[in-house]
Amino acid sequence: MAGNSGQNKRHGFGVVGCGVIGPRHAQAVAALENAELIACTDVVPERATSYAKAHGCAAEPDLAHLLARDDIDVVSVCVPSGLHAEIGIQAAAAGKHLVVEKPIDISLEAADALIAAAENAGVKLTVISQHRFDPGLVELHQMLEAGTLGRLLVGDSKVKWYRSQAYYDSGDWRGTWKLDGGGALMNQGVHYTDLLRWCMGPVAEVRAICATANHDIEVEDVALAVIRFASGAVGTLEASTAIFPGFSERLEISGTEGTVVIEDGQIVVRELLADHGELGSYGTRVSERQQASTSAAADPKAIGNDAHTAQIADLLAAIDEDREPLMTGTAAREALELVLAVYASAQRETPVTLPL
Repeated sequence: MAGNSGQNKRHGFGVVGCGVIGPRHAQAVAALENAELIACTDVVPERATSYAKAHGCAAEPDLAHLLARDDIDVVSVCVPSGLHAEIGIQAAAAGKHLVVEKPIDISLEAADALIAAAENAGVKLTVISQHRFDPGLVELHQMLEAGTLGRLLVGDSKVKWYRSQAYYDSGDWRGTWKLDGGGALMNQGVHYTDLLRWCMGPVAEVRAICATANHDIEVEDVALAVIRFASGAVGTLEASTAIFPGFSERLEISGTEGTVVIEDGQIVVRELLADHGELGSYGTRVSERQQASTSAAADPKAIGNDAHTAQIADLLAAIDEDREPLMTGTAAREALELVLAVYASAQRETPVTLPL
């Protein structure tokens, strides 16, 4: 099934894992003319049966049966984070292209094994980082590539969300080191960690503090880090699931020629030095109007699906054109490495240099 599939091919999808995120993949596939959801499977058979009825596909009794289907050439891996590589490697060996939910896995060793398996099998691999496809991020990255912001100075990422104890209690893997691989940063903050790394470039050093402040879980619900980038720029990384009622995800990128601020995928501040007249010694300030909105900050099910659809569409184009997807396994590994560096710094109470 691997390799160049030819233009305009209709791709058959199989979903492994029918929990909270699984329906999002079904919705994204349904929105694409060249994709069709064929089957699903889950370790809880009743969950797969319910998913199949809801999304009009077959329910397979196990992974082996799903992978044996010739009408499936792409597999969405929607299982707990610590099982991503294990499932993905089996799917790659069966010749299936891969859409893996974030993070790529919870260890660099597992990530490397999955990347190698996809390469060896000749299949395409993308790891969900759908916010790279948000309109504001697309525009910001184009500005950075054009040098519009000048030499980068400071980059800040903030994901200050709220999750109740019931959220963690809803699955025995949530909030565990073994299967979740971490807490607020690994699970909720990894998207904007990826965006910060994507915009600011490689990281040289991390100094971090993590805490379990408001939940009965093994892992952190607050993570704070100060970052020095290889370019000489600096920044901060913040992630929490303890901040009531939850606030918009925020990315701030500042260079010698201006600043862009992103909230929930949209540019809310675009201030370029070139757009201003002569400034006095103290420059100027910008006030931002805050608008209330329902978002994933308080409700995981409120996440829009357009960016997921765009990322899966890009994977299918990569298959048809025999190119790399815009979000690769290697890029996902870089975000994971930064998360793990934050954890290492917090645990050791000392700066950590990258690469790990």
